[in-house]
Amino acid sequence: MNNAKNTYTVVRNINQLATPVTDGKPFLRGRHMRNIETIDNAALVVRSDAIEWIGRNSDLPDRFMDNADIIDGSGLVALPGFVDMHTHMVFGATREEEFAMRCSGATYQEIAAQGGGINNTVRTTRDADKSKLRKQTMRFLDKMIRHGSTTVEIKSGYGLTERDEVKMLDVIRMVKDDHLINIVSTFLGAHALPPEYKEHREEYVDLVCRKMIPYVAEKNLTGFCDVFCEKGFFTLDESRRILQTGIEYGLAPKIHADELSPLGGSELAVEVKAVSADHLEHISDKAIELFSKSDVIAGLLPGVSFYLGHNYAPGRKLIDAGAIVALATDFNPGSCMSYSVPLMMTMACTQMKMTPEESLTAATINAAAALKISDKLGSIEKGKLADVVFLQMPNYQYLPYHYGENHVAAVMKSGTWLEYR
Repeated sequence: MNNAKNTYTVVRNINQLATPVTDGKPFLRGRHMRNIETIDNAALVVRSDAIEWIGRNSDLPDRFMDNADIIDGSGLVALPGFVDMHTHMVFGATREEEFAMRCSGATYQEIAAQGGGINNTVRTTRDADKSKLRKQTMRFLDKMIRHGSTTVEIKSGYGLTERDEVKMLDVIRMVKDDHLINIVSTFLGAHALPPEYKEHREEYVDLVCRKMIPYVAEKNLTGFCDVFCEKGFFTLDESRRILQTGIEYGLAPKIHADELSPLGGSELAVEVKAVSADHLEHISDKAIELFSKSDVIAGLLPGVSFYLGHNYAPGRKLIDAGAIVALATDFNPGSCMSYSVPLMMTMACTQMKMTPEESLTAATINAAAALKISDKLGSIEKGKLADVVFLQMPNYQYLPYHYGENHVAAVMKSGTWLEYR
């Protein structure tokens, strides 16, 4: 499949096209997450980088055929490109030795006491130069797009100094310029307390608020500010201060909330009107009710629960309450070395009791809303960017059903074809 030379690219005879039905809304919530439109024997027309027309193959207007590159989509299912709305992809080194220690019974605390955990990655990331970090991240992105992800969020947070946090954001900007995948960056200077500030946590929070956030905003390095609100990391008061400072400087708030304990980060997310609150393995019933009445997106990360053997977030309960739910991999070296969004969809169905329709919505339009880009991405609709993944399978429900296999045959990113097999 080559890039189109004619006015249109027409993909005909698609076995099935499936997409969330948005009706002009930026996201779908509660029971509406099951609103998936399916078109059997479908056709898709793309002009330049945008979707021009979708419908049944038999209804395809002749006007598109006179000046078109025509592609046969027989045997393929077309879905919106997956949006991975939460990753920590830029890091110095992997941590498979910690995985082996965990398999032998070591606890998180024991691993951390031996120099492991987040600060292990902080150490290797500080030591790595931009060239090494860029090269590794580009390799990861190549593999992600082969699994159908056409948009990915990448956080800083493994530098934890002014210089190294900016270095990470610079690397993210470099790969954004160089790779076809759409990349959204997030500042996470409050990921953990760096070892040199172990006895001076207030000074580090001051550093984040008084120097890092103003600099990041001034240089326009990102539009989001995140914080890890959790016992042993940042308290509710510290998290509130960091997020409110970010808001003052024009950075939209995000939050790692209630992953290990019901600390109240979810309630804080509603208080500061965060774009998303992610993890939520220990979200309270009160917070679920608050989410049902707010536009805070619940970002669920089942790969972390699978890897760590922890509780899964209550996806079914959140959806039944009327919340907006998104899915992501949380690809990172310490708790989820997987960049497969379809695998996360399977976990959402089997472990969080979500339906295939809800998991598809969570991995596309709602994930795009968590990055504030659902006006352009996340569904197959006329006028949106032509981010479409084509999979060799009979229907969209087959995707979470047949897990552990990469069904992607080809990816169209902003109208550009990428052929894999």
